[in-house]
Amino acid sequence: MTDHTRGEEPWFVLSGHTLMVGDFGRTELATSAEEGAKQLFRSARRLKELPDDLEVLPGAYAGSVCGRQLSGKPWSTIGFEKRHNQALMIEDEAEFVRFMVAEIPPAPPEAAKIRAANSAVTAAAA
Repeated sequence: MTDHTRGEEPWFVLSGHTLMVGDFGRTELATSAEEGAKQLFRSARRLKELPDDLEVLPGAYAGSVCGRQLSGKPWSTIGFEKRHNQALMIEDEAEFVRFMVAEIPPAPPEAAKIRAANSAVTAAAA
């Protein structure tokens, strides 16, 4: 997001359930765990290109079932996550996938129902 009244540089990124403070989001709720991790790796590469001072406003933080090592802090910066987010430090796709599919927490209640609804919406849009 950029506030063009203040400047042309981006101000923050709404990262949703992709990059969160301390980790990335779950990999298995929308697709297979491995495919989800590959998609997250591609997103991670794009996020690393953003300016270090850019604020990260994620969709969840500690206490959520959406991630594993989430911080209680509700926001961060790209630079801080580059230095302290173990998943964001991984450069190799295969290593990233292994890291992300290890120790997947139990699926949240209604996960199968939500996945089916998401699949139906995706199919209808195609």
